[in-house]
Amino acid sequence: MRLVVGLGNPGPKHRNNRHNIGFMAADEIVRRHGLSAPRAKFQGDVSEGQIGGERVIVLKPATYMNESGRAVGEAVRFYKLAPEDVIVIYDEIDLVAAKLRVKQGGGNAGHNGLRSIDAHLGDKNYWRVRLGVGHPGDKAQVKNYVLGDFSRADQKWLSAELAAVADELPALFEARASDFMSRVAMAVHGPVQGEAEKAPGKPKPANEENNTNATAAPAAPSEPDTAVGNALSRAMNRLRGRD
Repeated sequence: MRLVVGLGNPGPKHRNNRHNIGFMAADEIVRRHGLSAPRAKFQGDVSEGQIGGERVIVLKPATYMNESGRAVGEAVRFYKLAPEDVIVIYDEIDLVAAKLRVKQGGGNAGHNGLRSIDAHLGDKNYWRVRLGVGHPGDKAQVKNYVLGDFSRADQKWLSAELAAVADELPALFEARASDFMSRVAMAVHGPVQGEAEKAPGKPKPANEENNTNATAAPAAPSEPDTAVGNALSRAMNRLRGRD
């Protein structure tokens, strides 16, 4: 069994906030995999079903971001899950928008949702899917920035990323973090140009196109100019006594 947790804040005013990208990912997972309709449980909204042959519980804590650990801890204890069975999806201001990173364990990097989960689980060995939302450039503006909505220009990459995160989730169940990241990146940004896609080399000269091993024939000697030739002939004849 896997517990997939999307972090965010409840309520319609937060629905499109950058801080709620974890909630958005959770909703997309439920939708694309046909999981059950959300129901109130574990101080949050819970959906469940099968993904890639695994039983999956998707949890959106309703405790607000800073108390996310209360809901996560309750679910983990109820299902008797190990930390490595938990995948937490959340916003990351230290990654540019449309980028993501995955890791197991580590620190919270100042993210209050993770800080709460660390405290309630007592173990940091759960999986983290960090979805980049960018940084406002000024530390004093971070709170307003993450509680602000995604722009219209963000919608194209955002919808592509959320769909790919949902579709490629089974790779994380097998601890294939690199595969997961590369597949999501390809869905969002397109394939990376490989060796076979390099620009063609400099074209060969026309006379080499179909005669790579041929040796060029020597040029025929040019005929001397007629007037010059006649003058030379007369001079030679005089020298020979013919003139």
